[in-house]
Parts: sequence; C-alpha cells; structure tokens
Amino acid sequence: MRLFIIFFFFFFNANAQKTEKIVFKSANPFALSDIITDLENQQEQEVFGKLTFPNDSANKEGKYPLIIGVAGSLGWREHHYEYMRMYQESGFATFELNSFKSRDISSTVGSQVEVTTATIILDAYSAFAELANHPNIDKNRVSITGWSLGGAVALFSGWEPVMKAITDDLKFASHLAFYPPCFFDPENTEFTDSPIHILIGELDNWTPAEPCVNFVKKISKNSNVKLTVYPNSHHSFDSHEPVEFNEKGYSFKNCLFKLNNEGDVLMNYLNLPMSSPIMQKIGFLFCVNRGVNLGGNPDSREKAFLFSRSFMLETIKK
Repeated sequence: MRLFIIFFFFFFNANAQKTEKIVFKSANPFALSDIITDLENQQEQEVFGKLTFPNDSANKEGKYPLIIGVAGSLGWREHHYEYMRMYQESGFATFELNSFKSRDISSTVGSQVEVTTATIILDAYSAFAELANHPNIDKNRVSITGWSLGGAVALFSGWEPVMKAITDDLKFASHLAFYPPCFFDPENTEFTDSPIHILIGELDNWTPAEPCVNFVKKISKNSNVKLTVYPNSHHSFDSHEPVEFNEKGYSFKNCLFKLNNEGDVLMNYLNLPMSSPIMQKIGFLFCVNRGVNLGGNPDSREKAFLFSRSFMLETIKK
C-alpha cells in the first residue's frame, strides 16, 4: 500500500498541469483613439490572468507556443474553457485573460461601457509583454483568440494603427475571432500580415455575419484574413446551450459605423465620435435594438472545435 501511494503521488505530479497566476500593469482606455492618440495618459490598472501549461509540462526546459484567450460580454463560459483544455491537450500553453474580474465586472451585456474592446486589447498586449519574458513561453509563437467581445479583441488587435501605438516588437502569430462585431467600416485597412480567421453564424443577430463578409472583402487587400460562416447558426453556436432569447443584448443588425484613422467610431448620420460612454449610448440610439438569440448548433460546434485546433497547429505549433 505504501509503495502504491508513493507511485500514485509521483505519477500524479508528473502528469499534473502547471498553472501560474500572472499579474501585470495595463490601463483603462475607453476607445481605440485613446490608445492611438493618448496612451501615455490613461489610468493605470492592475490586471491578472491564469497561465496553464500542457500536460507534459514536467519538461521544465521547454518553451511552449501560447494561446491567449479572451471571453465575451458574459464573461468566461464553459465552452471557452473547453477550447482552452483542448489546446492544452494539443501541446499549447494557454492564458485565461481576466479583464472583467480584474475590474470587479461580471458582464457588460446591455451596456458595453464598463470594459471595452480598446481596454481588453491593451490588456492582451500587456499580458503578451509580460509573458514574452517567461522562460517557458516562445514569444514568437503566440496566438490570440476570443469570443464576441473577445472576438473583437482578437480581430482588432491586428489593426496596424493600434499595434503601432502599443508596441514595436511584439506581434501575434495568428488571430482567431469567434463571432466578432464586424459592423465597422475602417478608413485605414492596414492589418497584420499574420493569419486572421473569423468564425461566425449565418443567423447571428447580435454580431451579424453579413458585415463580416463585407469587412473581410475590404481588408483582405492588405491582410491575410479569411472567414467561415456556419449555416443555421446563432451567436455562441459553439456552446452546448440551447438557443434562447436574451432581452438585454444589443442587436447590431442595422448598424454600420465608420472607424477613422485615429480610432474613433463615428455615429451613423451625425459622424460624431462615440469615444465616451455617454456619446456611445447616444450613438447606439440610431441603429441598435434590444434582444438577441444565442445558443449552440451541434454540427457547427463540432466543426469549429476541429477547425480551431487545426488553425492553431498550423499557425503556431509548427
């Protein structure tokens, strides 16, 4: 019995995953323009996340490819964690970015002002800068993925004006965006040359698919971007949950906002920048409706998981 206990102890520890809480400094920009034109004056913010190494992390000398994950407006959900576990089992380190918990926020559904895309993009790059110095992370093989609001982060972290404002030497090797908001018409179409892929549902009425089709057509001239639209699929098509109606969620199916070179998102018709909470609320009055559908489609979910693993193996594991 004693030998069995000793064997079990060493076997368990040899196969246990290594996790670390990583704390770093970021800030609280509201709009992308705050990053592009006024980054040095943003309020400082401490942010944290969880770094998890794959099951073979007993190899203390190894350097692993890393996937930074970003949750959506509802925060971290079970299907997000399923992706992270899949990546770990495939030999990737993962980083669970906790932009919401770091600011004592649980959800931004129905408001979208407490923690914004700009804020989380800066968090993601700040985490990247911290993790680039980790002895077990290969900084040249770091990808970013996210869902909904996190999908916006995964997508627009590859926009050249934002990248240049934040860093001179860090670059994500790939960007995988799940159902991101694409209802922006960027004046500047320069994006990273790293692979970008968008996965979205045909029936999505929260972040609609059609603007993503047009967005990809426009930026593909200057970037390596591709799009997959899953038929008969709503927002969060990759979850286990049944499709249901969320009365608080903003439906952006009637919206298309201009995005200027300075990172200001402009109101429809008035062309005023929505670069503060009050101006964004006013701007949303012109096109946003309340009420969205979200929930899983088993076939699309299976395909999305298979594609995601293949995408990461191709872009950062090789």
